[in-house]
Amino acid sequence: FQATIPDVLPEERDYTRALSLSRLAYDLENLLSPTLAAALLTLISFNELFAGTVVGFLCSAALVVSVRLPSTAAKDEADQSFYEKTTKGIRIYLATPRLRGLLALNLAVAAAGAMVIVNTVVLVRAVLGRPDNDVAIALACFGGGSMLAALLLPQALDRLPDRAVMISAAGLLTVLLLILIVVLRAGHDRVWPALLPLWTLMGIGYSAVQTPTGRLLRRSAQPSDRPAVFAAQFALSHACWL
Repeated sequence: FQATIPDVLPEERDYTRALSLSRLAYDLENLLSPTLAAALLTLISFNELFAGTVVGFLCSAALVVSVRLPSTAAKDEADQSFYEKTTKGIRIYLATPRLRGLLALNLAVAAAGAMVIVNTVVLVRAVLGRPDNDVAIALACFGGGSMLAALLLPQALDRLPDRAVMISAAGLLTVLLLILIVVLRAGHDRVWPALLPLWTLMGIGYSAVQTPTGRLLRRSAQPSDRPAVFAAQFALSHACWL
């Protein structure tokens, strides 16, 4: 899906704004879905909610299948072996210097993202002994920071190169993790007041690395190679979380 957006929006300015909206939609879904699910469970049973979710996925799949997209398949792709087709994206990815740099940025994003996603509940509930609502507040700060960055990035990327934005954001994530270590050692009474701004800034840095990634991939691959390169980014970026 991500690889088709450059074909639908060939102008980089439009594509950048589409990436911003995509990031915004992703963050809104993460924030609103649990709230909506909890509200629906007060009206319907879990089984009914699950069935409704299945119907929603099927409708989404039907809409995707119904869309006609421009064909970008390479003419010689039919002559390639299964191994060549499977590894094509990763081979292009690792052979491209800017994408090897992107892999390092993926590691920074994974480190910060894992800290937030995995350890927020541990820090808030187990370490600080705060109520469940504070877990939601902390995660909302992260999501809010990410959405703020997504809204501001199109204008920023009109003026600044992607490299400067992404490397600065990755550096910010590293600094924030180091600050968190210092705060945790300073005493539990100082953690909560610092956690919310740290998580907000973490969301900003996270989004500032993630959102321009599509632009980088788009510039690094021929149209016929984009699906393979985007798939490689998906696989390698998720491998960084391991």
